[in-house]
Amino acid sequence: MGKKEQNRMPLWEALCAYRAEGIIPFHVPGHKQGRGNPELEEKLGSTTLGIDLTCMEGLDNILNPLDVIREAQDLAAKSFRAEHAYFLVNGTTSGIQAMIMAVCAPGEKIIIPRNAHRSAISGLILSGVQPVYLQPEVDQRFGIAYGITPEDIERALLEHPDAKGVFVINPTYYGVAPDLAGIVEVAHSRDVPVLVDEAHGAHLCFHPELPPSAMEAGADLSAASTHKLTGSLTQSSLLLQQGSLVNPQRVKGVLNLTQTTSPSYILLASLDLARKQMALSGTRLLAATLRKAHWVRRQLSHLPGIELLEEKHIEGRPGCRYLDPTKITINVRQLGLSGQEVESILRHKYRIQVELSDLYNILLLLSIGDTWEMVQHLVASFQDLVTTWSKGGSISKFTRALPPLPDALVSPRDAFYGETKVVSLADAEGEISAEMIMAYPPGIPLICPGERFTRDIIDYIRILKAEGLVLQGTEDPHLEQVKVLTQNIVLVQKYRAFSEEVGS
Repeated sequence: MGKKEQNRMPLWEALCAYRAEGIIPFHVPGHKQGRGNPELEEKLGSTTLGIDLTCMEGLDNILNPLDVIREAQDLAAKSFRAEHAYFLVNGTTSGIQAMIMAVCAPGEKIIIPRNAHRSAISGLILSGVQPVYLQPEVDQRFGIAYGITPEDIERALLEHPDAKGVFVINPTYYGVAPDLAGIVEVAHSRDVPVLVDEAHGAHLCFHPELPPSAMEAGADLSAASTHKLTGSLTQSSLLLQQGSLVNPQRVKGVLNLTQTTSPSYILLASLDLARKQMALSGTRLLAATLRKAHWVRRQLSHLPGIELLEEKHIEGRPGCRYLDPTKITINVRQLGLSGQEVESILRHKYRIQVELSDLYNILLLLSIGDTWEMVQHLVASFQDLVTTWSKGGSISKFTRALPPLPDALVSPRDAFYGETKVVSLADAEGEISAEMIMAYPPGIPLICPGERFTRDIIDYIRILKAEGLVLQGTEDPHLEQVKVLTQNIVLVQKYRAFSEEVGS
C-alpha cells in the first residue's frame, strides 16, 4: 500500500459525509449534534459535536467492522507494519487485557516481567491466568527496572513448558527497550506467541533511529498507545497482530467482550487522522523531534547536580538493547531534592509539567508536538533551577534501594476475589495483599494481589507517601489501611498446590 492510499481517511470522510447530508437525527447521543447542549457545542466546537455519532448505515460498527472502520483499520495495519489492526477507544489497557485473554485460558500460565503495568495485572485478575513473574535488572542509582532478556525467556520456558504466552514491555516507561527480536526467536522456537505492551512505542516504526517496534521484531500482538506519541486523542489506541500463532478472529472475539458497544467516533476519527499523518510525514516529524531531543540532552548534560539516563548507562546491561532518546530521564538526587519536589518546582515556578516523577527522577517526553520555543524554555528553566533551588548533596533517604520482589503465594485472581480483612499498613508485614499498590505514573505495582507484604515494601511505601507521590490501587484513598487475605484462602491455595504435586 503506497502513499496515495495512506492519504485516505475513510472513517473521517464518512463522518463528514453524514453531516453534509443534513440527516435529521432521531438517534443517540441525546445532544443531537450539539442542539441539545449549546454550551457544550460552544466550548468544544460544532465540528466535534457534529461527528459525535453512533453505529449506523455508512458509519460501520466496531463490533463487526465491514465498511469504513474496516478500511481505516486496514490502512493502520499497513502503516504500523502489521497484518491486522483493531481500533481501541478504551485505551491501551483494553488492548493489553485482550492480548492476555486471547492467548491464555483461566488457569494457564503466561511469562511476564514483574515491572508490567497495572493493566497487565488487571488482565491476570480478569482472565484467571497464572503469572510466571520474571524480575528484570534494577538500576539502583536511577531506581528503575530495565527489560528482560532472551536468556530469561529461555530459562522460563524450560521451567514452564506449558506457558501459553510471553509478555514483554517495549520500551519501558523510561525508554529502555530489550532485545525483542531475540525474545521472539526464543519464544517462536517453541510456538509460543509474544505479546508486547507498546504503550510508549507507537512511534517506533516511523524512524530508523528509534528502537525496533514489536511488529518489526516479529512479535505476534502489540498494544500501542497512539495517543501518547503519535497524535491521536487520549484514550484512543491500537491493537496490532501478525503471524499464525494467534487467531485474529479470537482477538476480535475477546475485544467484543470488553470494548464498549458505543464507541466514540471522535476518538475513532482521531486514529484515522493520526495514522494518515504518521504514514505520510512520520519520518520527517520524528527527525525533527529527535533533533530537539538530542539538543536538550546535550544542554542538560552539562548542568551540575543532575544526571541523564544515557546509552552509556545501559550498555551491556541485561534487558537493555536500545534507548529511545525522546524519553529523557533526569536523576536529581545530587540536587538534594526528590523527583516529586523538582516536578512541583517546574510546574509552579516555570509552568512546565513533566510526564512523571519518582523518588529519584523526573521524566520528560518529547513528541512531534514540541516546538523549539518549548524546549528552549525547558533548558533555560533547568539552568535556573539547578542554581536557584539546589540544596546540594544527596539526602539520606535516597540511599534506600528499591525493595526486593515479594513472594507470590496466591494467584492474582484468587487474591482479588478471596476472603479479606483490613489491617493498617504499619501492621501488614507478613500478610498477603488483596490489592495492588503503585505510584502512578508509572503504574508499576510495588505489590500485587497474592503477594506477601515485607517490611522493605511497607517502609518504601511510607517514603513515597512522605514525598507526596500519588499512590493508587487501594480502597483506602489515603493508604493508611490495606486489604489482605484471611488465612482461609491461603490454606486453600496451599492445599491445591499440594494436591497437584501429589497427583503429578
